Amino acid sequence: MTDALLPANLNLPLHAGRPVTSETPFVRWLLIGIAVLFMIVFLLMPLITVFGEAFASGVGAYFDAISEHDAWAAIKLTLLVAAIAVPANLVFGVAAAWAIAKFNFRGKSIINTLIDLPFSVSPVISGLIYVLLFGARGFLGPWLDRNGVQIIFAVPGIVLATIFVTFPFVARELVPLMQEQGKLDEEAALSLGAGGFRTFMRVTLPNIKWALLYGVLLCNARAMGEFGAVSVVSGHIRGQTDTMPLHIEVLYNDFSYGAAFAVASLLALLALVTLAVKTALEWRYADELAAQRRH
Repeated sequence: MTDALLPANLNLPLHAGRPVTSETPFVRWLLIGIAVLFMIVFLLMPLITVFGEAFASGVGAYFDAISEHDAWAAIKLTLLVAAIAVPANLVFGVAAAWAIAKFNFRGKSIINTLIDLPFSVSPVISGLIYVLLFGARGFLGPWLDRNGVQIIFAVPGIVLATIFVTFPFVARELVPLMQEQGKLDEEAALSLGAGGFRTFMRVTLPNIKWALLYGVLLCNARAMGEFGAVSVVSGHIRGQTDTMPLHIEVLYNDFSYGAAFAVASLLALLALVTLAVKTALEWRYADELAAQRRH
């Protein structure tokens, strides 16, 4: 190929021995320093402050704050809501990802877009939607009241609001991966006589298990920390419908700063445990993860 046939940009001089994406040491250390500074200021310092304030009055006061009746009720309710919302989103996420990645049907692009709806809608608006549907003056409110069913200002409303704001997490982890993997493995299994359920358990699930796990962990962290939507539908009934984030707000507004930071530290600790589990699994199964990415 002659130089006359080469594009003009290929005739530009190259810097021998220097990669195109390389930067000077000063620029590299400047970017690293900015990233580290932001992490210290916006992540580590607030986290250290929360734990410092939580134990400021001593270990005894800390355990008194988190074992108090209303605090313990908020902890149990938070875990209960997460225990219901996360499995529900796991089922929905797998089903939605399977449908979007493996089948072609009318309205597929609409479903794929609607999955991201909770990311673009304010959590407060999400809570108001359920109030308009199930509240005393809502669309279904009178019928629910006649049949003795209470959703708003009760646990079912909190669960529904939490499911709404968290349902994209599992699906969004699975859809790109399953689309990239294609349908060849499942088609091969079916051609060999495997049924649908066996194909999913033996072929699909092993291929998506890490993305599924990450989606579940993220969904669980968001479910335990959700405030906006839950605040609208809970009614703030202390000891009954207050989750941990709502209980922290109540304590802070009551000037019980030590107790508020104690419960906040417990919520932060749950998030840190989630992150630690994710990191430990990545470290333990690093070789398998790398092989899956190459595949």
